Amino acid sequence: MKMSPDLRRRELIKGGLALSGLALGTASAAARSVSVEALIARMTIAEKAGQLSCFSDQIRPPQIAFNPDLPADGAAVQLAQIRAGKVGMLFNGIGQAGARRAQEAAVKGSRLGIPLLFAADVIHGLRTAYPVPLAEACAFDPDLAMRTARAAALESTAMGIHWTFAPMVDVARDQRWGRNVEGSGEDPYLGALLGAARVRGFQGDDLRDPTRVAACAKHFAAYGAVSGGMEYNYTEISPATLHDVHLPPYKACVDAGVATIMSAFNTIDGVPATGNHWLLTALLRDQWTFGGMVVGDYTADEELIAHGYAADGRDAAKKAMLAGLDMAMQSNLYNQWLPDLVAKGEVPMARLDEAVRRVLLLKERLGLFDNPYRSLNATAERTSVATPAMVGLSREAGGRSIVLLKNEGGLLPLKAGSQRLALIGPFADDRDNLAGPWAFMADPKLGVSIADGLRARNIAVKVVDGSGVDAPLPGGIAAAVAAARASDVVLLALGETQAMSGEAQSRTDIVIPAAQMALAEAVAATGKPLVILLRHGRALMLEGAVKDAPAILATWFLGSQTGHAIADVLFGDVNPSAKLSVSFPHRGGQEPYFYNHSSTGRPTANPNQSFGAKYRETANEALYPFGHGLSYSRFEISDVSVPATMTDRLLVSARVTNEGKRAGAEVVQLYIHDVVASRVQPVRALKRFERVTLSPGETKAVRFELHRDDLAFWGGTGPITEPGDFDLWVATSSTNGTKQRFRLA
Repeated sequence: MKMSPDLRRRELIKGGLALSGLALGTASAAARSVSVEALIARMTIAEKAGQLSCFSDQIRPPQIAFNPDLPADGAAVQLAQIRAGKVGMLFNGIGQAGARRAQEAAVKGSRLGIPLLFAADVIHGLRTAYPVPLAEACAFDPDLAMRTARAAALESTAMGIHWTFAPMVDVARDQRWGRNVEGSGEDPYLGALLGAARVRGFQGDDLRDPTRVAACAKHFAAYGAVSGGMEYNYTEISPATLHDVHLPPYKACVDAGVATIMSAFNTIDGVPATGNHWLLTALLRDQWTFGGMVVGDYTADEELIAHGYAADGRDAAKKAMLAGLDMAMQSNLYNQWLPDLVAKGEVPMARLDEAVRRVLLLKERLGLFDNPYRSLNATAERTSVATPAMVGLSREAGGRSIVLLKNEGGLLPLKAGSQRLALIGPFADDRDNLAGPWAFMADPKLGVSIADGLRARNIAVKVVDGSGVDAPLPGGIAAAVAAARASDVVLLALGETQAMSGEAQSRTDIVIPAAQMALAEAVAATGKPLVILLRHGRALMLEGAVKDAPAILATWFLGSQTGHAIADVLFGDVNPSAKLSVSFPHRGGQEPYFYNHSSTGRPTANPNQSFGAKYRETANEALYPFGHGLSYSRFEISDVSVPATMTDRLLVSARVTNEGKRAGAEVVQLYIHDVVASRVQPVRALKRFERVTLSPGETKAVRFELHRDDLAFWGGTGPITEPGDFDLWVATSSTNGTKQRFRLA
């Protein structure tokens, strides 16, 4: 006889799992854990495997292909699977109505009525898109990262999402890799601060708050070290580099209370991350004491077969589960093979229950046992999506993320109404490449092109495409040259489409496509002043007319309010203050390039040195280094004070003065270098920074406190700190500042 929902609810309460909201809403954490244990005791092995299996949402599928081989089984088949207890989570669907339909199938149709989780790739906004994380990192502002994550959580929960697959905290080491765009750049300290801030923004203090989402730090671990910058590739990485560079942002997220971790596609020391017991259990669980849940990336468990690490699907499921992977995404291997593996003793029941416990406790932390329809509210869906505050934050974050790379002769800011402007390039009036990669649910109606942003100011501007992204347009260059000649200043909008960055979008040449370069050369030949507006998801190699232009803005993918944000900076309403989160190389062949590279035995202080660490074509340095970014103001750092000796802490002070005529903000950065160590150290490493806002002529003191742990590096079995001399810079980029020295006692 089929049990009614009310009767099943009463039976579950008798069994120890209170779903009423009264018991779980007021019970202690220990009591709630006991309730979860009682539920686990009632579950069959097949039902346990179902809780550990998640699938793309076919009930409310996205309208764009976002991953390969998306199944087309349809809603009816998936609803049947939910009722059969074979689904623990659905991902990348939005809308409360469809989610409610799926949740009813789980709560009212399955034997135990365990609610579903709903997740999505909310990387930098949902319907309202914020700057891509690589761009937002340029603001050097954890509070801004927390605010955009908070806004994304509000919008996500209004549309039926409980869990986001963010933040991505992989450290960028090679700009050929397309997924740099999802992270915070090449520095582990900056990445750690921003990753933790985003976790706090998504999760808040209490996941039972229906406007909060569980966060997921990904891709664990060292996905940013893929060989050759090629997506899905292997890594060759030393334990020291792993611990000093790649792991700190994940550890910061764990310390911030991140609810979940996503395993990576790559190998670590030859073992795929998704089947790596040392990574997922010995390090994450035993050393870091992470208590949350680990989910695999899309079919990452199944890909153990292609890696040559597992013989077949059964072997892959076994190795992933024993390594510490709690939930398998999309492969269905856990449903297929865990019952047999447990029955035959190849996977201990205790390990299966451990994984199920983590999934159920996440659902409990989110309040889903109290209210399975949490975050499924039609009113919120109407009133808490794309609000004026969210749209305004998109514009603010966009302006804060634009980096002024170059501004010769004070060409910027522009003078509204007194200069004839031409806006030229394939991104001049483009609305298809505003949000950036991994914003496939962004509302296109919110998008503001560069031309839209200028028109909104009643700026008279001649808009000409001039070329396509990859191919010339008939008559395009001639039209662009004519527009340039009739103008006083040319705005040239060039770069990458959003499809050229992101997953599976590694590039061998990180250049602006040839058709656009031909356009740039032709327009530059008119002799009119050029302002380059770069659209991009990585650091690019700049050359020719683009490199030589008097003014260059790195405008990335800024999200819904792109055009307004760019116009705000162009006309000086926003004084640029962003700093590069990744280094722009002179030549693409320098990649992988990052500012915090190790010292060599033959550094090239003299460019004429014949035998030194350099290339035939260029020095081993950046065109625009990490931390670089100009302002319409001019800032001076002075009176740097560094004690001669440090024991447990070091107090560093300096004064920063705005010597310009505009109010503005400077990011004051502190770098160190360990002069002599038992392992070769980076030439510089960022340890602190502070944003300082100053009126014209104003001076403020900045103070930094370093602790002994800040000077540590991986010593083989753990972090070590060695006494000796350290160089220190208080600077405005990773390559300037006056060197100071102190000694660690």
